[in-house]
Amino acid sequence: MLTKYFGELDCPENERVHFPRGFFGFEEEKEFFLLPFEGSGGSLLCFQSAVTPGLAFVAMNPFSVAPDYAPVLPEEELKLLGVEQSEDLCFYVLCVVRDPIGESTLNLKCPVALNDRTQTAVQVILESGNYQMHHRLAEFESAPEGEEKVC
Repeated sequence: MLTKYFGELDCPENERVHFPRGFFGFEEEKEFFLLPFEGSGGSLLCFQSAVTPGLAFVAMNPFSVAPDYAPVLPEEELKLLGVEQSEDLCFYVLCVVRDPIGESTLNLKCPVALNDRTQTAVQVILESGNYQMHHRLAEFESAPEGEEKVC
């Protein structure tokens, strides 16, 4: 499979992530692979379209920069993902990469919630007013060693 950032890759079908609603603005794109960027320790990833090689979204593990991030999904999304509580899910936030890197922004308001057991995911808009769509990466301190939440 041809990818936007990684060239040609063999992506196992069992690692395909299904988005029943697609991404916001890309509702027709429902199949992606979650690929880590080399050297990021699993914190910087890419949602690569399984169908459109040029379509990929850079994402981050939000807990790597904001260990107290606590997204709560509405019951409708929890049911769609087959879980009872938000803590049963993995979360990723989309990132707009800029130069210098500290000017890059994270969208903590609209995370991707992933049930890693079923490989089903949705992008949601959090009802909480605690998070914005544009948090500059420079506003976060590095997460203390060993406190990063990983799926």
